Parts: sequence; C-alpha cells; structure tokens
Amino acid sequence: MTTASLNVSSVSAVTLLGGEGVLHARPRVIMDWIPLVRRGLPSACVDAVVRITRITQSDLAHALAIPERTLARRKREGALSPEESAKLVRFARVVERAEVVFEDADGALDWLQSPNASLGGVTPLSLLDTDIGADSVMDTLGRIEHGVFA
Repeated sequence: MTTASLNVSSVSAVTLLGGEGVLHARPRVIMDWIPLVRRGLPSACVDAVVRITRITQSDLAHALAIPERTLARRKREGALSPEESAKLVRFARVVERAEVVFEDADGALDWLQSPNASLGGVTPLSLLDTDIGADSVMDTLGRIEHGVFA
C-alpha cells in the first residue's frame, strides 16, 4: 500500500463517501445507512474516497476485495452493488473511527497502512475486506483509544 494523506483534518464517513451531494442523503445514525447500502451507493463514492484519502483505486479495490475491473464497470454503470456498497461503507466507517482515535487524519491513514503486531503483522487496511477483519481493526482502535494493550 502506498502512504497517503487525507485532504481534510476531520473526516466523517459521509464526507469520505462524497457527502450529501453524492449520497443524495445525510445518514445521521447507523440505521440510516441500511437503505443506502441496499439500494447501492453511487459509484461516485469511489472517486470521493480515492480523492480524499489519496489511496489509489487499485489499493482501495484490493482492500475491499472488489476486482479493479468491477469497480471500473460500476463507475460506468453509476452504482455499486449492495455488497460492494456495504464494503465501502465499512471502509469509510473504519477510516472515520481511526481519525477519531488518532485525532489526526494523516496519522489515521498512516496507521491503517502500517503493519500492526496486534493484527498478526498485517496492515489494518488489508483486513477490511471481511466483517471479521474490520471488527478486529475496530477492536484494536478501541484498545488504542483506551490504552489497553494485550
């Protein structure tokens, strides 16, 4: 993964996915995301994530376990599938959580792209393609936030 930097000092999942203008909604609570994911997020959300995080589309595709060619096709079609949307929202929520924990957008993205001993020596970003991996990353962020290291 390439080292990247967030373009904003504090990033929410909504902002990361392009804001209200791209989402055509303003999810305020977790339940607000469900209809958006079921409908399929606009493919412009991918462009927003790449632009804001400066993670390459290739690295993002790898992190989400979505083939690059599929992402390119979705961009032409205009929308992601519900499964792909769920992966992208999960990614955005983890980035948002990391930024809160580290109180620094650049530090959060650096942490996500650095091997982590408590995650078996892999990068947190490499675990975001599964619910279990994302849960492990969120758990590790909680431990960091509370100063608990096992």
